[in-house]
Amino acid sequence: MNPRPKAALRLAVLICTAALLFLLFPSAVGFAEGAARNIRQLWWLILLICFAVWLIWAAGRRRE
Repeated sequence: MNPRPKAALRLAVLICTAALLFLLFPSAVGFAEGAARNIRQLWWLILLICFAVWLIWAAGRRRE
């Protein structure tokens, strides 16, 4: 199987799994909505966390 159809299949399975879980657990939909609302309000915190992870990764790289 070529890489492109394999990636499309994986994406389809992931989307179907997420939809099934949202149907089975309706409280997950409310949690996802609340998380999205908080992310929209606290984007700067996410940016700081990403910057910190990048700094830790860059400091951990071995210099040659």
